[in-house]
Amino acid sequence: MSIGDQVMGGTSHGRMRFDEQGFAVFEGNVSLENGGGFASVRHADVPLGTATTTGYRLRVRGDGKQYKLNLGVDRAFDSVQYQASFNPGAAGQSQDCVEHMWVDIELPLACFEPRFRGRVVPGQASLDPERVCHVGLMVADRQAGPFRLEIQEIVCI
Repeated sequence: MSIGDQVMGGTSHGRMRFDEQGFAVFEGNVSLENGGGFASVRHADVPLGTATTTGYRLRVRGDGKQYKLNLGVDRAFDSVQYQASFNPGAAGQSQDCVEHMWVDIELPLACFEPRFRGRVVPGQASLDPERVCHVGLMVADRQAGPFRLEIQEIVCI
């Protein structure tokens, strides 16, 4: 499911598709027009965590932009999301190099912040991986223009 800034009048868009080479692609365009500035995708009914989960590892290839992994623990559509930011580009590398490298990114549970509609939710419990029931990706933070993130895997560590 694609969720963009159209909910607040924006014109950004994003989608998830599967490449024939065996990986997922989150792509689209972020526009700052009309107060917009984000695009996201979400997949429901994805249990991703156990009592022994200490974090998540992503194998991704990006475009140098910063992304967010969103994990939901409530089946309701409009609920708190636990977010952790990551940038698949390595410091000091040219844009051409970043776009051709698969990288492994580890996000410990402590990196996930409870958020609702982009704002931190104070007093919320820490992420409980046993309750994760949907997974999503987001590009935001005023990063206008086209984006593309390739995802080989998202797994528990």
